[in-house]
Amino acid sequence: MIRVTVVYEAQLLRTALVELLRSGGVMVVSSLPRWPHGPATGMSEPDVYVADAECLPPSAMRPVGASAPPSGEGSGGRPALLALVPGPRPGVLRRAHSAGAAGFVDQNAPKGRLLEAVHRLANGERFIDDTLALGFLQAAEMPLTRRELSVLSLAADGAPVAEIAATLFLTKGTVRNYMASVIRKVGARNRVDAIRIAQGAGWT
Repeated sequence: MIRVTVVYEAQLLRTALVELLRSGGVMVVSSLPRWPHGPATGMSEPDVYVADAECLPPSAMRPVGASAPPSGEGSGGRPALLALVPGPRPGVLRRAHSAGAAGFVDQNAPKGRLLEAVHRLANGERFIDDTLALGFLQAAEMPLTRRELSVLSLAADGAPVAEIAATLFLTKGTVRNYMASVIRKVGARNRVDAIRIAQGAGWT
């Protein structure tokens, strides 16, 4: 029987996901509200981690300990990571891919697709939900640099130019230049529109 660990912050949704997997013949060995940062005493090592893509740290698949899988190996090897993605959001897909996910399933997908993905990963295969294909293409074309994303993220939190400059050790003129570049690259009308576009794509 396939052993799975569920990682999902919202308790109600985490519980529903556990029940869904069990009803499909999968053994859920543990469920966690956040990604484990080291070996967990008394917990069985799963074949597959099923996790909310938005709660994955960049280092999720690096070997931190027995409960942190470094690759999507599945059956007979180390655990594989299946990321549950909230639709074709390029930024979220990029983060999940960087975290080492071997499978990607749309959170709006039917139960059968999730169970198929779990079985595929447990057998050492990969799985990408067809509905996420466009999101992956857009993720590969993400136009912003890391510094531009940093400026935009702070702006999205409501920080004024002076605060962004102080936080990132930049001049106010440089911050304005970065913001102008962001607006141009994403095809936005202004700063507010750029934030809306970036958040909609899951980049910030």
